[in-house]
Amino acid sequence: MQQTIKVALLGLGTVGRGVYRILTGNAVNIAHKVGAPVEISRILVRDLTRDRGILLDPALLTDNYQDILDDPEIDIVVEVMGGIHPALDYVMAALKRGKSVVTANKDMIALHGKELFAAAEASGAGLLFEGSVAGGIPIIRPLKQCLAANRIQEIMGIINGTTNYMLSKMTREGVDFDRALREAQAKGYAEADPTADVEGLDAARKLAILASIAFNSRVTLNDVYVEGISKITARDIAYARELNYVIKLLAIAKETSEGIEVRVHPTMIPQNHPLASVNDVFNAIFVRGDAVGDTMFYGRGAGELPTGSAVAADIMDAARHIIHKVPGFIGCTCYEEKPIKPMALTESKFYIRLMVADRPGVLASIAYAFGDKEVSLASVIQKHTDGDRAEIVMVTHRVREQNLQDALHLVECLSPVDRIANCIRVEGE
Repeated sequence: MQQTIKVALLGLGTVGRGVYRILTGNAVNIAHKVGAPVEISRILVRDLTRDRGILLDPALLTDNYQDILDDPEIDIVVEVMGGIHPALDYVMAALKRGKSVVTANKDMIALHGKELFAAAEASGAGLLFEGSVAGGIPIIRPLKQCLAANRIQEIMGIINGTTNYMLSKMTREGVDFDRALREAQAKGYAEADPTADVEGLDAARKLAILASIAFNSRVTLNDVYVEGISKITARDIAYARELNYVIKLLAIAKETSEGIEVRVHPTMIPQNHPLASVNDVFNAIFVRGDAVGDTMFYGRGAGELPTGSAVAADIMDAARHIIHKVPGFIGCTCYEEKPIKPMALTESKFYIRLMVADRPGVLASIAYAFGDKEVSLASVIQKHTDGDRAEIVMVTHRVREQNLQDALHLVECLSPVDRIANCIRVEGE
């Protein structure tokens, strides 16, 4: 075998522990598959005295990053700290020294990918980030390698486990958003501040990474339309079931003649759609290529060992490239500059729920407002509520977003309309 490949871990939290357990527990198999032993030689931590919950040699620990940066024997730096600072500075410094970097940091890749890839290219170092999207599900590598000969046409996925758990709970048990969130927090699936998850920001960061790779053009977080699940109610879940749909928070990316379409929002999909049966904290990503057709990747989207598995696989890839002296195994190839399609030009079917006065002519006036903006209605459900109020649920035919929003503005101004309770896009038909 070749000489030992030495690895430094930056961080020993949830993912860091997973990587440590995998690399040490499967060391013999990994060495045979790589062609050399892969050894963790340094671990950067903030507190040297803290109990880590795993057995390790205290001599591996350091609280000084310079110990790692200045060590010429360290081949690969694995960033599993999370956050932007100081992680970004540490990774940039490692790349400039020619050390390959493996990271699971979606925030850093989504926000600072351009400069990181430039630094990797300049030094010939590798930059790998499979663990940054969908945890243990292999998706970065398939897009870059297995599906490389395809022109990717569409990506549609469930890439946030917290919101998928909550929506699954609401669907199965009829609980409201607040209770589903409390239970997700109690199980450790949601943070004390759940904003990034429930408002779609976590999924948007991941989608920006996937779209950049799939369409060979830089997509930033600011390019992604984002809408979370905080407005989804038990009534919307019940109506979805009545209409033979399921509500999921979907990340959608498409390449169209008008540009790259990237959006994250609650979506109704048919109950027989492959993504409809993906429940709880599981993730799934549906990919359509011009040659391969439709494929789907499914598994656990987060956690110590699932994400650790993705990071360990990247470490093995980086190690092979070091052994065989293959320079510049760069993680992203955004060699084109494609426009981003404005959200106003996207098309969907829509579910719309209105609270209105229950009197003659109301439905006709609403239908006229929709027709005035060329929005065609596919189905209408009207149910009496308390007193003189009624609830109207409509599903449109496929229509441009701008037309729909213009129509909703007209409807909102009608005197019998109390409020637009919700508007949810419908996909997958």
